[in-house]
Amino acid sequence: MSIKRIGQFFNPSSVAVIGASSNPGRAGNVVMRNLLHGGFKGPIMPVTPKYAAVQGVLAYPTIAKLPQVPDLAVICTNKSTLIQVLTELAELGCRNAIVVAAGLDKEQKARLQALAREKHITLLGSNSLGMLVPHLGLNASFSHTTADAGKLAFISQSAAVCSTILDWANSKRIGFSYFISLGDSLDIDFDELLDLFGRDGKTKAILLYIDNIQDVRRFISAARAAAFSKPVIAIKTGRTQAGAEAAMIHTGGSTSDDAVYDAMFQRAGMLRVTDLRELFAATQTLALHPKLLQVEHLTILTNGGGPGIMAVDTLLQRSGKLAELSDKTIQALNAVIPQSNHTANPIDIFGDSAPHRYQQALEILLKADEVKNLLIIHTPSALAPSEAYAQIIAQTLATLPKMARPFVMTNFMGEEAAFAARDVCVEQGIPTYRTPEGAVGAFMHLISYRRNQKHLTQTPESISQDELIHSHSAKQQIDSYLDQSLTQLSTHQASQILCHYGMECIDTDIALTPSEAKEQAQLLGFPVALKLISPSIPSKSEVGGVVLNLNDADEVEQSAFAILLRIKQAYPDAIIEGFSLQKMAPRAGSQELRIAVKTEPDVGPVILLGEAGTGFNFNQAAVALPPLNMNLAKYLIAAAYDKGVLKERLLPEKVDKYRLCALLTRVSQLVIDQPDIQTLELNPILATDGHFLILDASITLQRFTPLPGRKRLAIKPYPKEWERTVMLKNDTQAQLRPIRPEDERNHQEFDQSLSKEDRYRRFFGELPQFTHEQLAKMTQIDYDREMAFIITQPYKSAQRTLGVSRVLMDPDNLLAEFAVVVRSDCQGLGLGKLLMEAAIAYCKRQRVGAIEGITLPENTGMIGLAKKLGFTISRDFEEGTVVMKMPLTSE
Repeated sequence: MSIKRIGQFFNPSSVAVIGASSNPGRAGNVVMRNLLHGGFKGPIMPVTPKYAAVQGVLAYPTIAKLPQVPDLAVICTNKSTLIQVLTELAELGCRNAIVVAAGLDKEQKARLQALAREKHITLLGSNSLGMLVPHLGLNASFSHTTADAGKLAFISQSAAVCSTILDWANSKRIGFSYFISLGDSLDIDFDELLDLFGRDGKTKAILLYIDNIQDVRRFISAARAAAFSKPVIAIKTGRTQAGAEAAMIHTGGSTSDDAVYDAMFQRAGMLRVTDLRELFAATQTLALHPKLLQVEHLTILTNGGGPGIMAVDTLLQRSGKLAELSDKTIQALNAVIPQSNHTANPIDIFGDSAPHRYQQALEILLKADEVKNLLIIHTPSALAPSEAYAQIIAQTLATLPKMARPFVMTNFMGEEAAFAARDVCVEQGIPTYRTPEGAVGAFMHLISYRRNQKHLTQTPESISQDELIHSHSAKQQIDSYLDQSLTQLSTHQASQILCHYGMECIDTDIALTPSEAKEQAQLLGFPVALKLISPSIPSKSEVGGVVLNLNDADEVEQSAFAILLRIKQAYPDAIIEGFSLQKMAPRAGSQELRIAVKTEPDVGPVILLGEAGTGFNFNQAAVALPPLNMNLAKYLIAAAYDKGVLKERLLPEKVDKYRLCALLTRVSQLVIDQPDIQTLELNPILATDGHFLILDASITLQRFTPLPGRKRLAIKPYPKEWERTVMLKNDTQAQLRPIRPEDERNHQEFDQSLSKEDRYRRFFGELPQFTHEQLAKMTQIDYDREMAFIITQPYKSAQRTLGVSRVLMDPDNLLAEFAVVVRSDCQGLGLGKLLMEAAIAYCKRQRVGAIEGITLPENTGMIGLAKKLGFTISRDFEEGTVVMKMPLTSE
């Protein structure tokens, strides 16, 4: 859907209410009242055959009788009339509508959705509370209250939650830039709104209440783009199986395990909260402090030892950090706290402290270099009302510019005694909370957000594994199995695929009968492991299908007969293909790991990591979405240890985490390259001395068939298909390829190599060298939204970047903006033409409408190249620039 259309939807100049009513119990009455009382400046036109006027406004009997085409229609009629009403609106020329009606069945939703698309009507709903745009005075909803103007955008699939949030925000005097009830999301959905509000200057943070996500890939892409520029906070229901089923009933669609959503939100750089209370706390904190914290350490000032300890306990239990006070700060505090000569964090100034002592201590802490985040706790005091302490805090903070002071939060404990104090803090824009635990919890939301943002911009280590990966050979093996209708692969079959990705499986022999197993064991040598081969039984060890440490031939044969007997009794219809035999691997000093891949509905493949064992599910594993690089694999391993599904063992050699990262990236690449793999399980993997040996592997295959409008992977992987070798004018070879996150260091060197003149031409001014964060955004790109091609050559045992072309598509895919820059000492080699041709070819493949670039008139080389490639050149005399534009035709 066009972002331009979406923008128009939320900026109407006239509104019609279809089904307006004078009956106070009707939605059409409430919507009219809200529109009239909100301060909206444009015409409000009620449509109803029942009344001559509604709330004093002249009504029109039919849509066709409206005096003008409304920019927005709010449909408050019965669900049975929706098709007719939407058709009449389309005939009139109205292109935006909100559908309030709830309870539509699947067929009714499909008909309404199809009609809206056919008539090019942008639809909010059905089952929508409506929307509020406070800066326009627009309350096009049937909410019981209104919203103040502010800097938060709120998007919810639940109308009931919308009402709750509005009540809470009004009590905290928190305002909104937009307040949207999605309802059933038949048309407008999270991804379009994330694109819109992520670019909106009035919006400083975005809040989401999610029951389910219809298009995961588009959601992650939009959320990641928005989260790069502002906080995005989400609460996702369905954390339990029963809750997930209820969410599906509420909004339709399917849902994945909750751990998958955790991985998804973290990957997008969002902050996830678990309930409304946390959402309120995170909202308040981020609304008043939307920027990243400088450091994670917290300083606590309190007039009560108990609350201070409660705050410390909560902080450390949630992996927070206490700030360490300098000797200079301690000495200054000791001078104003007479009962103490050994002040430490938390700083207890005791219950008999008058407001002036709070002020003295606060002034010391505000000037201390080590104090970057400060929580002030106050328990009711007989010396002065809590409000007096709040005034002191506000006045003291006001003496310092916001940029020069720490991030300050307050906790005024109590109810009636603390209410006025918290009100003072709200007035002054100071985050305030009812309990120490709530304040620390809100602080940890900022920390989680900071960590997720750091996660977004960390540069992964560069590791080349191309020599270990032979994707074409693996594909041939998979095709061979599928041609034989083999879909459940055991270790001896799976190993034929895994070896092409540098994964080592233990040697495995196959026996069809117990007597053959006896003979094979004698050839292998003892001790051996005997395992049943059956596509009907996924976990053989749970049903006695695995026997270890067999030491002679007769024992092997007897064990094979015993397995067959157990399986016949438990699974009489099971298909038995025989037995696998493996020589027992030495397990002493090794740790046993488990890596699995599962394909989740709507999300696609996910990677799980944990310890070896049975009954592997999401609760027993850390979860990540492919594609993985070394940095993301490191986070997955850290998450597994944090979750307790991997444990540090007292072993001579610890698990080599670097090589485990490399193994995980190869598993990820296997998942990306081979879409016919539905599930994969490597269990156990013996980790010893940096070596990983797979003892048991199973793969489920299914011929992959792309679904219209659906992508297999939740995140678009590195598009390797664009790699190619090119010849330069100096008769040397170079590689042209998409940029990768690992290229940041080389890209920094490339940026530093540009002459002052070249930087001026590229950036239209004198810019300083790029920071790590800026370079991370240039190299860690979303291949669904943008592309950067680079040309590299070997140079002093490394790869040197010679030039880069970059294209950024708008969300509507109508226009791509391009830019090209070539290394100053490598100009004249034909790099610009190669890079531009790659950018044009990519935009054509993506079906972009046109490609456009802007340069300075003195950049004659770029202008000449653009002319040769077929661009139309025009001069913008007002801006002093040259515009190069080319319409594109799809391939």
